[in-house]
Parts: sequence; structure tokens; C-alpha cells
Amino acid sequence: MPASPSTARAINDRLALRLLQEGPLTAGQLKERTGLSRPTVADLVERLTVSGLISVVGESGEQRRGPNARLYGIVADLAHLAALDVRTEGVAVVVSDLLGEVLAEASVPIGGDTDTGPALEQAVALVERVAKEAGVDRLHTVGIGAPGLIAPATGELRDSTGLPEWHRRLVAALQERLPDARVLVENETNLAALAEQRDGAARDRDTFVLLWLGRGTGAAVVLDGVLRRGASGGTGEIGFLPVPGTGGLPSATGCDGGFHALVGSEAIADLAAEHGILAAPAAREPRAAALVAEAVCASGAAADRFLDALAGRIAVGVASVAAVLDPGCVVLGGEVGQAGGEVLAARVAGRIRAMSPLPTEVRAGRLGGAAVLRGALLTARESAQRELFGPGEP
Repeated sequence: MPASPSTARAINDRLALRLLQEGPLTAGQLKERTGLSRPTVADLVERLTVSGLISVVGESGEQRRGPNARLYGIVADLAHLAALDVRTEGVAVVVSDLLGEVLAEASVPIGGDTDTGPALEQAVALVERVAKEAGVDRLHTVGIGAPGLIAPATGELRDSTGLPEWHRRLVAALQERLPDARVLVENETNLAALAEQRDGAARDRDTFVLLWLGRGTGAAVVLDGVLRRGASGGTGEIGFLPVPGTGGLPSATGCDGGFHALVGSEAIADLAAEHGILAAPAAREPRAAALVAEAVCASGAAADRFLDALAGRIAVGVASVAAVLDPGCVVLGGEVGQAGGEVLAARVAGRIRAMSPLPTEVRAGRLGGAAVLRGALLTARESAQRELFGPGEP
């Protein structure tokens, strides 16, 4: 059955808006990319302009003047967004317009000995302050990246051993202070994977695993273009993976005997000390990342031995992931993955070739710790655009 005129208009509008999310276009360019007739494009441009979703943002530089020379773009200040990267030691916030242009950003440390109430107040006050600095009166959507498990059924952050209480209460606190905003929360490693797929090392991959190497350890699994969360939201909790070389086994209450014990920040720092690798204290990144960066830049047998030993540890986890999922590509994300770069990735890849018959490309993450904040912003942006523009598919 053919679509009704109103349905056809809605489909055409959504198609045009999806194209305009990538940047301004003329009416002529919209005609070429949509395959619609000139009158149909003229009608949808007028309709979207009157509705306030798009506006003229410039001219295309074409010689002749007229409607086709006007550049149309999405109205960026139609909605404003916030993204939070919540860590055990603090929180970072960015505020952007609907197109993702960052208007203001800031971070604040929150000590482990801070009580829940004051910690929540610091975090929420930071969001309000950054919004004010951006000149934003109302936030449409807030995206949060946090460690821990996200319950698939409710989208809520579950109680996780070792994480501060204020993490679980942050969504409710933000919703209370920002009653008009939609607040979304997602596991930090999952958001990092989405960011690396959109803007980083996995842009050409529909199936890959991101191995997060920072203060903590985790993994995100993307199969056939879909982020997999698992029955309880625990897909990728690779820190609990039992592996040789830890001297014990992980438990339901801690991963000290799991893979985390090999490649967590403290474990990497201890390994570096064993090989005489030293680095100046890093203010805003795990000390492990500074040590890995120092070894990559250094020359000598000690640095090589340290990187080889670290690559061997990482390869244990990568080989386990490859044996179960066969993703074909593993991205070493987080601050440590970025610090190690192609040097560390190549060493891990060499170990994997000797350990597994499954071809597994190993890539260095490009976004480092910034991937979580970027992923949270992308998630907030996509949610807001779906609400304002309608679903992506008819």
C-alpha cells in the first residue's frame, strides 16, 4: 500500500534532516542526495524552515543567485545538551548545542573521602555552572558515562562494589535539579566504544571489541553494528576474567585475582617499577599512562622489556576475547591504550598471532580518556535529535 501524503512528507523530512546533521546543504544538494523532485524538496525546505528546525546559514558560493544557492542547516540552538564523565575521583562536564559544538566545559575532583551529599552537590553544581557559562538556560538532554553496570531493563546504574554511593544517586539528583531535562546513563566503556567507532580507531568496523585500559579495566562489544550489553548489563566486565599469572581468582565482590590484576593502573605501575621505568606524576591521567608513554618515547633494553611484558599481559585478555567472540579487531582504548599507541598495539598483535589461529587486528585507540565524554555527548545528541526530528527510520 502506498504511503499517505502525510506519511510521505514525514519520511522525506526525516531523510533531509539526517543529511543536514552532517552539515549545511543547498536545496539543489538535497535534491541530488535524496533523489526527490525539485518541487518536493522546495516544499520540505519551506516546511522545515517554518517549523524552526532549519534555517539559512549562508550561501554555497555558486555563481547564480536564488533558492539553490542558499545553504540550509539545522538550528543549532534548538536544544542544548550536557555530557558527564563520572569517575571515582571526580567528574567532567561539557555543554554543547544540538549539533555537538562544545560551548563550555569544566571538571572538578571529588575525593574518595567526600560524603555522598557534598559529592552530589559538587557534581550537580558543576553541571549548572558549565551550563551558565555556556549561556544556556535549559538543558534538553544530559548524557552520563559512569563505571559499573547499567541495568538493561531500566537503564539505571546498578549498585557495584567499590564505587561511591554518589554515583548511583547522581541521576536522581540531576533529574530533581533539572526537571525538564532527559537524563541518560551508560557504562563508560560502552560510550568509549561508540566514540571510537564514530570518530576514532574503529570508524570502518561494524564488529570490534574495545579493551579499556585506564585506571580500571573493561571491554565493550560491538557486533554487527550493535552494542551488546548482556542479560544483566555485564558484557565486557573483563576485569573479572580468570587468567594465569595473578596468583588467585576473582570473586563476586572484587576482581583482584582477575585480568584487572594484570593490566589495571596499579599493576602497570608496579610492572614499570620492576623494569626501572619512571615518569613525572600525571595530573589528569592515570600514572600508568604516563609510564607507558615514557617507555614508548625512550630507547633501550629496559623500555623494550617493559613494553614486551605489558603486551604479553594484554594479549592474555585479547586472546580470550578473540576465542569467544572472534571480533577480528580489538581497539586498545583508554589513557593507557592511547599512550601506548601503535608501538604497544603492534607488540600485542604479535603476541596474538602466536597465541590464536583467529586473525585479530589490534589497533591503538585515538581518543584516550576523552572517549567517554565524547560518547556521552554523542548519545545525548542522538537522543535529542530523535525526539525533535522523529525516528531515523519510517
